[in-house]
Amino acid sequence: MFVYTAKFSRQKIVIGLISVVVIAAVILIIAGVFGQSDKDTVTPVSSVRSNDDRVSYLSSLGWQVEEEPLETVSVRIPEKLDAVFADYNSLQQSQGNNLEKYAGKLCTRYTYKVTNYPTGDDSVVADLIVYRGKVIAGDVQSVAIGGFMQGLEYPKG
Repeated sequence: MFVYTAKFSRQKIVIGLISVVVIAAVILIIAGVFGQSDKDTVTPVSSVRSNDDRVSYLSSLGWQVEEEPLETVSVRIPEKLDAVFADYNSLQQSQGNNLEKYAGKLCTRYTYKVTNYPTGDDSVVADLIVYRGKVIAGDVQSVAIGGFMQGLEYPKG
């Protein structure tokens, strides 16, 4: 058995504690400055374990959707993102998400019919991709021929 002893004066302890506090403050300031983005991002949600949670999440973003999903399917995020997934991931990154972290994971995609798209288009759906009760991706799209796809943020104006 080894026993180590050290002799500290009060002055050394105070200086050490002050140093730790200053270093922690600098780290928090740097993280705050570099963690901000000019992009409008959709705030990730920590828990969407039930259908009500998912509908409430979409509602918090401004979307009105039918209460029950049109479709619930399992999707596996590919290990290597092909061109289609890479494009979709670019949309997700603009919202603060990144599918690369979930490569190879089995997720669930919930598709809801949107009832309040600003143009009145009735072919619009909202998709949420959920992994372990957390929204990791999502989009709003028109399923009509020549449709569109956008992020989850409700259109401004």
